Amino acid sequence: MAVVLGENQYGKAEVRLVHIDRSTRAHRLRDISVSSALRGDFTSAHLDGDNSHVLPTDTQKNTVYAFARDGGIGEIEEFGLRLARHFVASNVWTTSARMEIVEHGWQRISTTGGTADHAFSRAAGEYRTAVVTVDRDRAHVIAGIGGLLLLKSTGSEFRGFARDKYTTLVETDDRVLATELTVRWRYAATDIEYGSLFASIREILLRTFADVHS
Repeated sequence: MAVVLGENQYGKAEVRLVHIDRSTRAHRLRDISVSSALRGDFTSAHLDGDNSHVLPTDTQKNTVYAFARDGGIGEIEEFGLRLARHFVASNVWTTSARMEIVEHGWQRISTTGGTADHAFSRAAGEYRTAVVTVDRDRAHVIAGIGGLLLLKSTGSEFRGFARDKYTTLVETDDRVLATELTVRWRYAATDIEYGSLFASIREILLRTFADVHS
């Protein structure tokens, strides 16, 4: 009986990296989690126990640390592109690499003498995301936000909804609206200003939530 191996991938999940840049008086702290997934010619590993085409997941983890040490992180989309292109270019049997990065924000603490140069507090539940996929000479980037908690104390209504015999909810034209937002978008190019675009998109999301009657 012939055995056919379908599409498959393997990688290293949730490599935690806290990177501190001390090159200036005011330190900069980055807190990210990186998950890698490699696709390609790994049939012999699954069917014959031949690992000659398998780059260890421990090596993938070490690569994340090395790239952060040698070139910093920059925008997480750019960091993901650097990593994915490296894995595809340096392993001929790897045809595609996918990097998923989650970044948690930290802010410098305000003190009586001003903003602290090297003391930080972590932001609440909100986090920034990037998913980068490189297939040989093609690449695409999906960015996003998760865990963004929003609330408006008025400017929302709920009425005209479907009813059945179990419906007891009363219609209202004035209510509190609270939600946790998860949103993703795909960039049309990879040579763009990720940081400023991210900030602009986040601002539009918040302004729309605040201004638009729901």
